[in-house]
Amino acid sequence: MEATVKKKRRRRVIATPDIPQSLVYEIWNGKPIYYKGYRDVLAGSKTPQEIMSCSDLQGAIVYIVGLYIGNNINRKKYLISSNESGLHLAVNDNLGNDIAIFDKAQVGKLKGKYFDVPPRVVIEVDIKADVSGFLNEELEYIIAKSQKMLDFGTDKVVWILTANRKIYVATRNEKQAIITDWDEDILLLDGCVLNVKRLLDDEEIAY
Repeated sequence: MEATVKKKRRRRVIATPDIPQSLVYEIWNGKPIYYKGYRDVLAGSKTPQEIMSCSDLQGAIVYIVGLYIGNNINRKKYLISSNESGLHLAVNDNLGNDIAIFDKAQVGKLKGKYFDVPPRVVIEVDIKADVSGFLNEELEYIIAKSQKMLDFGTDKVVWILTANRKIYVATRNEKQAIITDWDEDILLLDGCVLNVKRLLDDEEIAY
């Protein structure tokens, strides 16, 4: 069953200059977005590595989705990036992406810096940012980050949410995003269709 969600851009991000740069996950219009759990690091109950690492399910999904895409799109035409690659939107405006698919013709020669052209498709697995400063927390962060990438020129943003096994899909030039179950087919580009549950089942991954 699918549900539609209106895209919103209202947000409130709180910047705290005393927090170490190492705990900054993204920069939005000059304001830091911190890693989820950064307060535990400041309190001494967790290390930075603990909050920056993903779970076993998150890691497995990023890997098998990236592998699947690599086997089902034209890799001479498209470049696949993963491992939280940086996306530079503008001065002091940088995001992280779990998986991003770029047109090689737009990217050109790799420069050892953040990507500065819009990906065709971005796939995110769960939320790694502290969202306490957003009005509706996780949903607001998903909507706002997706809109930033769509405004930059990305065609489609797909969020895989492991806690409730849902998929959020936002598409450029479409007024409403879609939330559906992760056993539904999601068209990425050029006939490449993603079905998260099918991929997990095909790999015989228990979760």
